[in-house]
Amino acid sequence: MTDTDDLARELDREHVFHSWSAQSQTSSLVVASGRGCRVWDHAGNEYLDFSSQLVNVNIGHQHPAVVSAIREQAELLTTIAPSTVNLARGEAAKRIVDRAPEGFRRVFFTNGGADANENAIRMARLTTGRDKILSTYRSYHGNTGAAVVATGDWRRVPNEFARGHVHFFGPYPYRSEFWATTPEQETERALQHLRRVIESEGPSTIAAVLLETVGGTAGILIPPPGYLAGVRELCDRHGILLILDEVMAGFGRTGRWFAFDGYDVRPDLITFAKGVNSGYVPAGGVIIDGPIAEQFDERVFPGGLTYSGHPLAMASIVATIDAMTSEGIVEHARAIGDTAIAPGLAELADKHAVIGEVRGEGVFWALELVADRESREPLAAAAMGRIKAGLVQRGLLPFIQDNRIHVVPPCVVTEDEVAQAMSIYDEVLGTALEGEG
Repeated sequence: MTDTDDLARELDREHVFHSWSAQSQTSSLVVASGRGCRVWDHAGNEYLDFSSQLVNVNIGHQHPAVVSAIREQAELLTTIAPSTVNLARGEAAKRIVDRAPEGFRRVFFTNGGADANENAIRMARLTTGRDKILSTYRSYHGNTGAAVVATGDWRRVPNEFARGHVHFFGPYPYRSEFWATTPEQETERALQHLRRVIESEGPSTIAAVLLETVGGTAGILIPPPGYLAGVRELCDRHGILLILDEVMAGFGRTGRWFAFDGYDVRPDLITFAKGVNSGYVPAGGVIIDGPIAEQFDERVFPGGLTYSGHPLAMASIVATIDAMTSEGIVEHARAIGDTAIAPGLAELADKHAVIGEVRGEGVFWALELVADRESREPLAAAAMGRIKAGLVQRGLLPFIQDNRIHVVPPCVVTEDEVAQAMSIYDEVLGTALEGEG
C-alpha cells in the first residue's frame, strides 16, 4: 500500500458517486496502470484482468497503436461538431460497415452502448410507425431512458418511465422456462412463446424485437440452434424490425467480428460499443441497413449528440480495427477459446461439483455455480462474495454476476495467462462451499 493508493481511496470515498452501488459499499481496489491483460495499483500489486473491466477491453490495456493514434489525433484536432465532415469519422465508419453484412451502409455514432440502443429503438419506431419494443427478461441494454426499460433484469424496475416495452422469455436451456430437455426443444418452445407474445400484443403495434445476439451480463447465453433464424422469420412475417445488440458480444469477443456471424441471421439494425475501441475513448453506435438509412435521406432524423463521432474516439476505432486485423486478434480469440479456455473450464467442472454448467465461445464464457447439481439451486450470494474476494486476493480481477463467474479476458490473452487464471479459479472453487449449510 502506498500514500498514493490511500489518497485515491480517500478522494473516491469523499467525492465519487458510483453506479449501481450503495455508496458505503463500493470497492477499495485501486487501478493505476495496465498493459495487455494485467493491471497494477500504485504500490505495484499486479492483477490478471479476467473481467476486461466491463467486458470491453478486447484489445487489452494500453495497446501502443491505439494509444499512439489517440495522441496523434489530439495533436491535430481534439474535438469537432458532429455536423461537420471529419476524415477520422469517415474512416471509422468505413471500417465498421466493411465488417457488417452487405447492404449496411451507414453508422450513427453515439457515446456508448446505451445510447446506441436508444437510437436504434428510435429509428425502428420512426421507420415502422409503430411503438412497441419486445426484448427478453434476461437482458441488459443500457442505463438511458428506453434502453434501461428494454433491459430485462432488476435494474429496469426502479426506472420504468419509458413507454411501449414488452418482455418475453428467451432460451436458456440450463434453466428452461419451457420444460425443454434438449436445445432443439428449447428453440421450438421459445419461438412458440415469442409467437404468442407477438400475436397477443398485436403484430401491427410492434416496431422491433431487440436482442443481445449472445446474452452477456445475463449469463453468456448462447442461442440454441435455429433460434435466431426463427426470430428473424417471425419478424419478417409481421413487418417487425430485428435489432441485434452487439455491444458486449461484438468486435472479437466471441472469436468473430460480430457474434451473429456464427448464426443464420441478418439483423436490420446493429448496435455496438465496448470492443470497437476497447473503451479507450467512449464510443458506440448503430450500423444501419440501407433501406432504413434511406428513410432519412430527405426526412430529418430527430436525434443527435454533441460528441457523436468525436475525433479522439474515431481515431481509436480506426487504430483498434486495424490492429485487430493486422495482428489476427479476432482469430486468436477464437483459437484460445477452443484450445485453452474451453478445455480448462471443462477440467474445472469435472473437478468441482459447485460448477453446474460451463458455456461460452471465444473469450466469452460463464461458470454457473450451484449449491447442488441435481436441483441446480444457485450458489448463495454469501458464497459468491467469498469467491470474489478470494480471486482478487490471489491476483485475479473477476467478473461476478449473480451466481456466475464470467470468464472474459481480453482477446489478446495468452495460454500462460489462461493457465494462471485456471489455477486461481481451481484454488478458490475448492473452498466455495465452505461455510454453506
